[in-house]
Amino acid sequence: MMKKWSIAVAALGMLFFLAMSPAEAKAKEADTYYVDVSAATLWTAPDLLKEVDKPSATNPVDLRKWTASMTYEDKLDLVGKLETQALYGSKVTLLEEKGDWAKVAVHNQPTPRNETGYPGWMPKAQLTAGKSFEKKLNRPFALITSPTAWLYNDKKGKKAFMEVSFNTRLPVIKEWKGEVLVATPSDGTKWLKKNDAAIYQTEQEIPAPTGQDIVNTGKKFLNLPYLWAGMSGFGFDCSGFTYTLYHANGIIIPRDSSVQAKHGTPVERENLQAGDLLFFAYDQGKGKVHHVAVYVGDGRMIHSPNSSTHVRIDPIETSGYGEEYAGARRYLQ
Repeated sequence: MMKKWSIAVAALGMLFFLAMSPAEAKAKEADTYYVDVSAATLWTAPDLLKEVDKPSATNPVDLRKWTASMTYEDKLDLVGKLETQALYGSKVTLLEEKGDWAKVAVHNQPTPRNETGYPGWMPKAQLTAGKSFEKKLNRPFALITSPTAWLYNDKKGKKAFMEVSFNTRLPVIKEWKGEVLVATPSDGTKWLKKNDAAIYQTEQEIPAPTGQDIVNTGKKFLNLPYLWAGMSGFGFDCSGFTYTLYHANGIIIPRDSSVQAKHGTPVERENLQAGDLLFFAYDQGKGKVHHVAVYVGDGRMIHSPNSSTHVRIDPIETSGYGEEYAGARRYLQ
Protein backbone atom coordinates (compact mmCIF):
# COMPACT_ATOMS: atom_id res chain seq x y z
CA MET A 1 0.00 0.00 0.00
CA MET A 2 2.69 2.48 0.97
CA LYS A 3 4.85 1.84 -2.07
CA LYS A 4 1.78 2.87 -4.05
CA TRP A 5 1.42 6.02 -1.90
CA SER A 6 5.07 6.90 -2.47
CA ILE A 7 4.76 6.39 -6.22
CA ALA A 8 1.57 8.45 -6.29
CA VAL A 9 3.27 11.37 -4.55
CA ALA A 10 6.13 11.28 -7.06
CA ALA A 11 3.75 10.97 -10.01
CA LEU A 12 1.68 13.97 -8.92
CA GLY A 13 4.83 16.03 -8.57
CA MET A 14 6.00 15.04 -12.06
CA LEU A 15 2.63 15.88 -13.63
CA PHE A 16 2.69 19.28 -11.94
CA PHE A 17 6.19 19.94 -13.27
CA LEU A 18 5.35 18.84 -16.81
CA ALA A 19 2.30 21.09 -16.82
CA MET A 20 4.43 24.19 -16.20
CA SER A 21 5.74 26.44 -18.93
CA PRO A 22 9.56 26.62 -19.41
CA ALA A 23 9.57 29.99 -17.65
CA GLU A 24 7.61 28.60 -14.71
CA ALA A 25 9.89 25.57 -14.52
CA LYS A 26 12.97 27.82 -14.47
CA ALA A 27 11.46 29.95 -11.73
CA LYS A 28 10.61 26.82 -9.72
CA GLU A 29 14.19 25.57 -10.11
CA ALA A 30 15.48 28.93 -8.86
CA ASP A 31 13.33 28.50 -5.74
CA THR A 32 14.89 25.13 -4.87
CA TYR A 33 17.29 24.95 -1.92
CA TYR A 34 18.84 22.33 0.32
CA VAL A 35 19.07 22.13 4.10
CA ASP A 36 22.62 22.93 5.19
CA VAL A 37 22.48 21.86 8.86
CA SER A 38 22.04 18.47 10.52
CA ALA A 39 18.34 19.21 11.13
CA ALA A 40 16.58 22.49 10.43
CA THR A 41 13.67 23.34 12.70
CA LEU A 42 10.69 24.98 10.99
CA TRP A 43 8.51 27.46 12.85
CA THR A 44 4.94 28.69 12.34
CA ALA A 45 6.25 32.25 11.92
CA PRO A 46 9.61 34.03 11.83
CA ASP A 47 11.26 35.48 14.94
CA LEU A 48 9.57 33.30 17.54
CA LEU A 49 12.90 32.20 19.01
CA LYS A 50 13.59 32.55 22.70
CA GLU A 51 17.15 32.68 24.01
CA VAL A 52 17.08 28.95 24.77
CA ASP A 53 16.15 28.18 21.15
CA LYS A 54 19.09 29.96 19.50
CA PRO A 55 21.31 26.83 19.21
CA SER A 56 18.63 25.42 16.88
CA ALA A 57 18.72 28.41 14.52
CA THR A 58 22.43 28.79 13.72
CA ASN A 59 24.65 27.23 11.08
CA PRO A 60 25.94 24.86 12.27
CA VAL A 61 23.19 23.96 14.74
CA ASP A 62 23.77 22.46 18.17
CA LEU A 63 20.66 20.36 18.69
CA ARG A 64 22.08 18.51 21.67
CA LYS A 65 22.74 21.79 23.47
CA TRP A 66 19.25 23.01 22.58
CA THR A 67 17.37 19.96 23.83
CA ALA A 68 19.57 19.52 26.91
CA SER A 69 19.18 23.14 28.01
CA MET A 70 15.38 23.22 27.76
CA THR A 71 13.24 22.89 30.87
CA TYR A 72 9.92 21.08 30.70
CA GLU A 73 8.23 24.48 30.48
CA ASP A 74 10.49 25.44 27.55
CA LYS A 75 9.51 22.25 25.75
CA LEU A 76 5.82 22.91 26.33
CA ASP A 77 6.26 26.43 24.99
CA LEU A 78 7.26 24.95 21.61
CA VAL A 79 3.88 23.28 21.19
CA GLY A 80 2.04 25.06 18.42
CA LYS A 81 5.09 27.16 17.49
CA LEU A 82 7.04 24.53 15.57
CA GLU A 83 5.94 22.87 12.34
CA THR A 84 8.45 20.12 11.51
CA GLN A 85 12.15 19.50 10.91
CA ALA A 86 14.11 18.87 7.72
CA LEU A 87 17.29 16.82 7.63
CA TYR A 88 20.70 17.67 6.16
CA GLY A 89 20.55 17.66 2.38
CA SER A 90 16.73 17.71 2.23
CA LYS A 91 15.24 19.51 -0.74
CA VAL A 92 12.94 22.45 -0.05
CA THR A 93 11.08 24.98 -2.17
CA LEU A 94 11.18 28.63 -1.18
CA LEU A 95 7.68 30.04 -0.67
CA GLU A 96 8.25 33.41 0.98
CA GLU A 97 10.97 35.57 2.55
CA LYS A 98 10.96 37.94 5.48
CA GLY A 99 14.23 39.44 6.65
CA ASP A 100 16.61 36.66 7.66
CA TRP A 101 13.85 34.05 7.50
CA ALA A 102 12.49 31.93 4.68
CA LYS A 103 9.21 30.07 4.45
CA VAL A 104 9.83 26.76 2.68
CA ALA A 105 8.01 23.56 1.78
CA VAL A 106 9.92 20.39 2.66
CA HIS A 107 9.76 17.82 -0.11
CA ASN A 108 8.74 14.23 0.73
CA GLN A 109 6.76 15.29 3.80
CA PRO A 110 3.20 15.01 2.41
CA THR A 111 0.50 17.26 3.82
CA PRO A 112 -2.82 18.66 2.59
CA ARG A 113 -1.48 22.10 3.54
CA ASN A 114 0.83 22.39 0.54
CA GLU A 115 1.16 20.20 -2.55
CA THR A 116 4.96 20.63 -2.62
CA GLY A 117 5.62 19.56 0.96
CA TYR A 118 5.37 20.53 4.61
CA PRO A 119 5.54 24.33 5.09
CA GLY A 120 7.25 26.38 7.77
CA TRP A 121 9.70 29.19 8.50
CA MET A 122 13.43 28.65 9.01
CA PRO A 123 16.56 30.85 9.11
CA LYS A 124 17.98 31.57 5.64
CA ALA A 125 21.45 30.83 7.04
CA GLN A 126 20.48 27.14 7.21
CA LEU A 127 19.83 26.93 3.46
CA THR A 128 22.11 26.60 0.46
CA ALA A 129 21.48 26.62 -3.28
CA GLY A 130 23.60 23.46 -3.47
CA LYS A 131 24.03 23.45 -7.26
CA SER A 132 27.03 21.12 -7.15
CA PHE A 133 25.23 18.90 -4.63
CA GLU A 134 22.13 18.78 -6.81
CA LYS A 135 24.12 17.41 -9.74
CA LYS A 136 25.19 14.45 -7.61
CA LEU A 137 21.69 13.41 -6.52
CA ASN A 138 21.46 10.85 -9.32
CA ARG A 139 24.30 8.89 -7.75
CA PRO A 140 23.98 6.03 -5.21
CA PHE A 141 23.26 7.41 -1.75
CA ALA A 142 24.19 6.61 1.82
CA LEU A 143 21.20 6.34 4.15
CA ILE A 144 22.17 6.92 7.79
CA THR A 145 21.00 3.92 9.82
CA SER A 146 22.56 4.75 13.21
CA PRO A 147 20.50 7.05 15.48
CA THR A 148 23.09 9.72 14.68
CA ALA A 149 26.42 9.53 12.85
CA TRP A 150 29.45 11.74 12.37
CA LEU A 151 30.80 13.08 9.13
CA TYR A 152 34.54 13.65 9.11
CA ASN A 153 36.98 15.85 7.23
CA ASP A 154 39.49 12.99 7.03
CA LYS A 155 39.32 9.32 6.13
CA LYS A 156 40.71 8.22 9.49
CA GLY A 157 37.83 9.85 11.30
CA LYS A 158 39.89 12.06 13.58
CA LYS A 159 38.60 15.45 12.43
CA ALA A 160 34.87 15.67 13.10
CA PHE A 161 32.79 17.84 10.78
CA MET A 162 29.13 17.35 11.66
CA GLU A 163 26.84 14.98 13.55
CA VAL A 164 23.93 14.03 11.31
CA SER A 165 20.68 12.22 11.98
CA PHE A 166 19.23 8.84 11.22
CA ASN A 167 17.41 8.84 7.87
CA THR A 168 19.74 11.45 6.32
CA ARG A 169 20.54 10.73 2.68
CA LEU A 170 23.79 11.87 1.04
CA PRO A 171 25.20 11.07 -2.44
CA VAL A 172 28.05 8.56 -2.47
CA ILE A 173 31.23 9.58 -4.29
CA LYS A 174 33.34 6.52 -3.46
CA GLU A 175 33.30 3.47 -1.19
CA TRP A 176 36.09 1.81 0.75
CA LYS A 177 35.99 -1.21 3.04
CA GLY A 178 35.16 0.76 6.17
CA GLU A 179 34.52 4.29 4.93
CA VAL A 180 32.31 6.13 2.47
CA LEU A 181 33.06 9.45 0.79
CA VAL A 182 29.82 11.45 0.49
CA ALA A 183 28.81 14.78 -1.00
CA THR A 184 27.44 17.53 1.22
CA PRO A 185 25.17 20.46 0.30
CA SER A 186 27.84 23.17 0.60
CA ASP A 187 31.05 21.78 2.11
CA GLY A 188 32.38 19.45 -0.58
CA THR A 189 32.99 15.82 0.30
CA LYS A 190 33.16 14.30 3.77
CA TRP A 191 33.88 10.88 5.23
CA LEU A 192 31.36 8.58 6.86
CA LYS A 193 31.91 5.32 8.72
CA LYS A 194 30.38 2.59 6.60
CA ASN A 195 28.77 0.85 9.56
CA ASP A 196 26.65 3.97 10.17
CA ALA A 197 24.86 3.72 6.83
CA ALA A 198 23.32 1.55 4.15
CA ILE A 199 24.12 2.30 0.51
CA TYR A 200 21.49 2.10 -2.22
CA GLN A 201 21.48 2.84 -5.92
CA THR A 202 17.95 4.27 -5.80
CA GLU A 203 15.10 4.73 -3.32
CA GLN A 204 13.34 1.79 -4.96
CA GLU A 205 16.26 -0.47 -4.00
CA ILE A 206 15.50 -0.09 -0.28
CA PRO A 207 14.07 -3.50 0.71
CA ALA A 208 10.33 -3.60 1.37
CA PRO A 209 10.07 -3.84 5.17
CA THR A 210 8.08 -6.23 7.29
CA GLY A 211 6.11 -4.96 10.25
CA GLN A 212 8.83 -6.30 12.53
CA ASP A 213 11.40 -4.27 10.59
CA ILE A 214 9.42 -1.13 11.41
CA VAL A 215 9.29 -2.08 15.10
CA ASN A 216 13.00 -2.91 15.22
CA THR A 217 13.81 0.44 13.63
CA GLY A 218 11.77 2.15 16.33
CA LYS A 219 13.60 0.32 19.12
CA LYS A 220 16.83 2.10 18.13
CA PHE A 221 15.38 5.22 19.74
CA LEU A 222 14.11 3.90 23.07
CA ASN A 223 14.60 6.56 25.77
CA LEU A 224 15.20 9.37 23.24
CA PRO A 225 13.49 12.51 24.65
CA TYR A 226 10.36 13.80 22.94
CA LEU A 227 10.59 17.01 20.90
CA TRP A 228 7.51 18.75 19.47
CA ALA A 229 7.88 18.72 15.63
CA GLY A 230 10.98 16.55 15.98
CA MET A 231 11.98 14.49 12.95
CA SER A 232 15.49 13.36 13.84
CA GLY A 233 17.69 11.20 16.01
CA PHE A 234 17.98 14.24 18.29
CA GLY A 235 14.27 14.08 19.19
CA PHE A 236 10.88 13.07 17.74
CA ASP A 237 7.27 14.00 18.17
CA CYS A 238 4.71 11.21 17.80
CA SER A 239 4.05 11.46 14.06
CA GLY A 240 7.62 12.51 13.26
CA PHE A 241 8.62 9.21 14.83
CA THR A 242 6.19 7.09 12.80
CA TYR A 243 6.93 9.00 9.58
CA THR A 244 10.67 8.49 10.04
CA LEU A 245 10.41 4.76 10.77
CA TYR A 246 8.61 4.29 7.47
CA HIS A 247 10.67 6.73 5.40
CA ALA A 248 13.92 5.10 6.52
CA ASN A 249 12.47 1.85 5.21
CA GLY A 250 11.72 3.37 1.81
CA ILE A 251 8.07 4.30 2.36
CA ILE A 252 6.64 7.81 2.38
CA ILE A 253 3.59 8.40 4.55
CA PRO A 254 1.92 11.71 5.53
CA ARG A 255 3.74 13.87 8.08
CA ASP A 256 0.94 14.39 10.62
CA SER A 257 -0.98 11.83 12.67
CA SER A 258 -4.39 13.20 11.67
CA VAL A 259 -3.51 12.64 8.00
CA GLN A 260 -1.75 9.32 8.59
CA ALA A 261 -5.07 8.16 10.08
CA LYS A 262 -6.82 8.74 6.74
CA HIS A 263 -4.54 6.67 4.51
CA GLY A 264 -3.31 3.09 4.42
CA THR A 265 -5.76 0.24 5.04
CA PRO A 266 -8.07 0.22 8.08
CA VAL A 267 -7.35 -2.66 10.47
CA GLU A 268 -9.69 -4.07 13.10
CA ARG A 269 -8.21 -4.21 16.58
CA GLU A 270 -8.38 -8.00 16.76
CA ASN A 271 -6.32 -8.21 13.53
CA LEU A 272 -3.46 -5.92 14.52
CA GLN A 273 0.03 -6.86 13.34
CA ALA A 274 3.47 -5.51 14.20
CA GLY A 275 4.13 -2.28 12.30
CA ASP A 276 0.50 -1.14 12.12
CA LEU A 277 -0.13 2.46 13.12
CA LEU A 278 -2.44 3.04 16.08
CA PHE A 279 -4.36 6.29 16.43
CA PHE A 280 -5.77 8.07 19.45
CA ALA A 281 -8.34 10.86 19.47
CA TYR A 282 -10.04 13.28 21.82
CA ASP A 283 -13.53 12.57 23.19
CA GLN A 284 -12.69 8.94 24.00
CA GLY A 285 -11.55 8.18 20.49
CA LYS A 286 -14.40 9.89 18.66
CA GLY A 287 -12.87 13.33 18.16
CA LYS A 288 -9.80 14.66 16.38
CA VAL A 289 -6.77 12.35 16.16
CA HIS A 290 -3.91 13.75 18.22
CA HIS A 291 -1.51 10.83 18.76
CA VAL A 292 -0.04 7.91 16.83
CA ALA A 293 2.00 4.87 17.81
CA VAL A 294 3.36 1.69 16.20
CA TYR A 295 1.92 -1.64 17.24
CA VAL A 296 4.60 -3.96 18.65
CA GLY A 297 2.49 -7.03 19.40
CA ASP A 298 0.94 -8.56 22.53
CA GLY A 299 -1.16 -5.45 23.14
CA ARG A 300 1.87 -3.13 23.27
CA MET A 301 2.96 -0.12 21.26
CA ILE A 302 6.13 1.92 20.73
CA HIS A 303 5.69 5.68 20.57
CA SER A 304 7.05 9.13 21.42
CA PRO A 305 4.28 10.33 23.74
CA ASN A 306 4.77 13.93 24.94
CA SER A 307 7.16 16.59 26.24
CA SER A 308 7.41 15.02 29.69
CA THR A 309 8.90 11.74 28.51
CA HIS A 310 10.71 9.78 25.77
CA VAL A 311 10.35 7.06 23.17
CA ARG A 312 9.09 3.99 25.00
CA ILE A 313 7.08 0.78 24.75
CA ASP A 314 3.78 0.73 26.65
CA PRO A 315 0.79 -1.60 26.94
CA ILE A 316 -1.98 0.14 24.99
CA GLU A 317 -4.47 -0.08 27.85
CA THR A 318 -2.19 1.43 30.51
CA SER A 319 -0.34 3.90 28.29
CA GLY A 320 -2.56 6.81 29.25
CA TYR A 321 -4.11 6.70 25.78
CA GLY A 322 -6.13 3.49 26.06
CA GLU A 323 -9.54 5.16 26.35
CA GLU A 324 -8.78 7.32 23.31
CA TYR A 325 -8.11 4.47 20.87
CA ALA A 326 -9.53 5.53 17.49
CA GLY A 327 -8.45 2.75 15.13
CA ALA A 328 -5.46 1.49 13.18
CA ARG A 329 -4.05 1.66 9.67
CA ARG A 330 -1.72 -0.69 7.80
CA TYR A 331 0.79 0.80 5.38
CA LEU A 332 2.50 -2.44 4.42
CA GLN A 333 1.39 -4.86 1.76
